[in-house]
Amino acid sequence: MEMAKLKTFSRVRTFSSAIVAMAIAASIAFSSWLGADSLNWQVVMAVVALAIGIPHGALDHLVTLPKSAPWKMALFVVIYVAIALAAIWAILQWNVWGFIAVVIMSATHFGIGDSAFISELNHLKGNTSSKFPVWAYAPAAGLLPVVIPLVNSRSTEALTKVNAELINWHYGYTSEIQIAVAAIATLSAMALITRKRYRDLLDLALLAALASVAPPLVAFAVYFGCWHAMRHTARLTSLLPRSIASYEGGNSRGAFTHAVIPGLPALAGTLIFVALLAGFSQSNVSDTFLWLTLVTIWALTVPHMIVTAKLDRAALKN
Repeated sequence: MEMAKLKTFSRVRTFSSAIVAMAIAASIAFSSWLGADSLNWQVVMAVVALAIGIPHGALDHLVTLPKSAPWKMALFVVIYVAIALAAIWAILQWNVWGFIAVVIMSATHFGIGDSAFISELNHLKGNTSSKFPVWAYAPAAGLLPVVIPLVNSRSTEALTKVNAELINWHYGYTSEIQIAVAAIATLSAMALITRKRYRDLLDLALLAALASVAPPLVAFAVYFGCWHAMRHTARLTSLLPRSIASYEGGNSRGAFTHAVIPGLPALAGTLIFVALLAGFSQSNVSDTFLWLTLVTIWALTVPHMIVTAKLDRAALKN
């Protein structure tokens, strides 16, 4: 069972790294062929990547209350959705401050989540002699994919497409933010080098390259859907009964599939919800669809982060 689980974690890490490398290459190619100012290819890549990532947070109720009575499960889902709806309302009501809160929350959640994934992978490999330096990896792993694209010189175009009110979310402190994140990433890299954690260093290098080279929309979407979501799904396979059964049969691919399929209705539900929001919007649907999709995903991150905090703490503690 442990070998099958190790295979899943290792494959997912390789896959997420490879997809990010491909996204970097594709961004360079499309920018050269179609022009850096063309947003069509960026929106297509972003929507596809976001769609891949949405199902990963749809199993929180199964992970948190795996054997609860139906009424407890229903109550959990109601509270979960209520928190998400409240977050949607807050972001739509206070675009800029809601967005800043989402940036801080996402950087924290992503950095800790990725650290928990690597910690579990190291445990499966039997690397328990040296503790994973979460303090060195998590800050850079969270800030690089979230903050750098938003202070990139090309972020104005992306934010205009998403919501023009967010263009000056940083209040002009772009240089200061870039320097701060660069300093944190440099210190993290030095710490990883001294501990000879070169694979972890490669992860940070890929995230830095994606944030610096890819357009902001593409950078965030690819990271969310093809890095964070994939790694979180791999972690869920250790908790879901059908995935565990597949592991016991040595079927690592089936274990991962069983962690993906139950989340697909959430993707359909999100698309329907966004379409309804866009339909009731007074603006053109094409102008609001991406913004409302992002708002919905950001809002779902709030209850998702609350639920997974316990899982992350346990993984890092072990």
